[in-house]
Amino acid sequence: MSGHSKWHNIQGRKNAQDAKRGKIFQKISRDLYQAAKAGGVDPDGNPQLRLEMDKARAANMPKDNIKRALDKASGVGGAKFEEITYEGYGPGGTAIMVAALTDNKNRTAAAVRSAFTHHGGSLGAAGSVSYMFDRKGYIVILRDGLDTDEDTMLMDALDAGADDMETTDDEFTIWTDPSQETAVRDALQDKGYKLDTSEVRMFPQNTTEVPEAKVSQYQGLIDELENNDDISDIYEAAVLPEGVE
Repeated sequence: MSGHSKWHNIQGRKNAQDAKRGKIFQKISRDLYQAAKAGGVDPDGNPQLRLEMDKARAANMPKDNIKRALDKASGVGGAKFEEITYEGYGPGGTAIMVAALTDNKNRTAAAVRSAFTHHGGSLGAAGSVSYMFDRKGYIVILRDGLDTDEDTMLMDALDAGADDMETTDDEFTIWTDPSQETAVRDALQDKGYKLDTSEVRMFPQNTTEVPEAKVSQYQGLIDELENNDDISDIYEAAVLPEGVE
């Protein structure tokens, strides 16, 4: 029995690690697709694609996964993928935006609607929650191994065209106008900075705490959405109660 229990625990941890790795690969695939779609599939002429491919390799993403993302962008195999955003409310009335990359809108819409319904949420019309979010350029530079102080980093970011910067012990977070994210990214790379993240994302203007009684439902909704291969990003205007992970 102890052997079975040990195997069960090991297998449980492995399944959790595999699920986490799958979500990371899913996000990188989305980023690879968007970078290739915007600037072409040749990394030599596409700095954003080079950045995303570096992230894919650092995460030990299989080459076949990388190839599939690039094939989607170039239309190999005849499949046409569309980017679609769904808006809705989770349990407790928390605003959620769901970004999808799909070759079958009907399939994806049905799956997203089902996830919201099954977990006590509701899918809304276009514009129902997007006004609660701001679209921003988002660039992260890790401080580990970086010989640059905060004042120098701020001046370089502003010179590159950034709007603002936040600093923690681990990283510099640089905010830009969405239309300037690419220019700021390129300028910082030209200065020799290695970027950990560079993308345009949606950020909530305010957040709402999920009621404690609704936490399980809320987590179930997010898990179901994250496990859908068509879903590329989930933007949440919600926080969990203190002590809940």
